Amino acid sequence: AIILKAGLPLVQTVDLVAEQCPDRTLSRLLRQVSEDVSNGWSLSYSFTQRGEKTLPATFRETVRAGEESGDLLSAFRRLADYFERMNKTRESVVSALTYPAFVIVVAAGVIGIIMTFAVPTFTNMFESMDIDLPWPTVALIALSHFFQRYALVLLGVIALALLALQAFRMTDRGGIALARAQLKIPIIGAIVRMSGASQFAHTMSTLLTAGMPILQAIEVSGRTMTNLCMARDIAATLPGVEGGRGLGECMGYARELPAMLVQMTAVGEATGSMEATLKVLAEYYDNEVDVRTKRALSLLEPAIIIVLAVFVVFILMAVYLPMFSMYSAI
Repeated sequence: AIILKAGLPLVQTVDLVAEQCPDRTLSRLLRQVSEDVSNGWSLSYSFTQRGEKTLPATFRETVRAGEESGDLLSAFRRLADYFERMNKTRESVVSALTYPAFVIVVAAGVIGIIMTFAVPTFTNMFESMDIDLPWPTVALIALSHFFQRYALVLLGVIALALLALQAFRMTDRGGIALARAQLKIPIIGAIVRMSGASQFAHTMSTLLTAGMPILQAIEVSGRTMTNLCMARDIAATLPGVEGGRGLGECMGYARELPAMLVQMTAVGEATGSMEATLKVLAEYYDNEVDVRTKRALSLLEPAIIIVLAVFVVFILMAVYLPMFSMYSAI
């Protein structure tokens, strides 16, 4: 958008962006697009042919709408704003999840080392004692034996379960089932639902502002949504809208879309300001996702600490109780 505003030709603009792009795959794609444009192809057609599996549908379709309306500069400005906001929301969630994920991974590693190497040393010492071991010690020894014998088997079972889950998710039935289950998880389900609403509102507002017809905008917006169950609800509105009914009315029959998204879409339609209404709604949902994610993590962090503390206390009891029994016997 900046280079186009400076007045450079389109081919030279794409070449300059390709030179500045740090991603080699994208840079190579842009050079191919530049060559296509110089040979007479339209920019949107080249992006579709070269980057159908690489570039987001929102990007390709907005560029197409910008070309058709004769305002490519505004289309790229809207795309820059759109992807910047989407990336900001995603980065805030990722950064918030980094610390709890790191603590869980480190804790799991430490527990595995303790159960595999440290506990057997105490086990040999306790078994040589002629005393009755308390139940925490017996349980810890049993857990240690289990880890020593079946650690690799356990890792293999977990890996196979993850692979099976991924294969199930790749099927149409499995993807919908897992998406629906995701929406039903307490706390997380509400965040996923709001994130999906934000994706739809952002994409729909961007495409409509670019001048795309509403039916095509609905189709593209549905395809960009991460949750397949919500995406299917959006796609199900197409026949009704094509038949002359309002989008808000058709969305009202959906089971997984937030009520506010449905109501505000209908309001935007009635007032003739759907693009502006959806943009405001997208910013609202972005803020809600950020707030609820931080709130959920603020509850998760002390829960992790409590679980680790309980496990540490359990190990200490298992190790020291037999020693106390031995000292009392003496």
